[in-house]
Amino acid sequence: MFEAQQDKEGSGHFGMWIGIAVILMIAAGLGYYVMGPKNNAKTSSTSLASTTTTTIESPKDLRVVSVKMDKDVTGNVAVWSVDLRNMSHTYTYKDINYQTTYLGADNSVIAQNTGKMSISLDPGEELTTQFRDLLYPSGTALFRFNVTSVSASQ
Repeated sequence: MFEAQQDKEGSGHFGMWIGIAVILMIAAGLGYYVMGPKNNAKTSSTSLASTTTTTIESPKDLRVVSVKMDKDVTGNVAVWSVDLRNMSHTYTYKDINYQTTYLGADNSVIAQNTGKMSISLDPGEELTTQFRDLLYPSGTALFRFNVTSVSASQ
């Protein structure tokens, strides 16, 4: 009878130690789960900070899909609508520098202007943007739009 009571007390201590071990393992797993994503987020933000931005003169994979030029409601200012497509699979393009050229009927240059579109095109993205240029030159028969440079980042 005395021996049976000792077995119950001994197995009670053993069960208690198993319970503590299980609780510690659960706590360690939760700690890893909670701390793991934060460490990964720090690593990815560090790698994002290390991306470089370079300026590219006339990029080959930035396509001008369509260009339309009209006058504003007063008839004095040229308003451009430009549809751009980023054909790159890796580069994001932003800060797109452009040149507009206004030509007469005899193909002579009447006026030119440069500017920057503060837009961003992710890989594979297409975007239409509008901007006001300069006073519409009288005698304009033709017009041209050219991308002169862009900032690219991976």
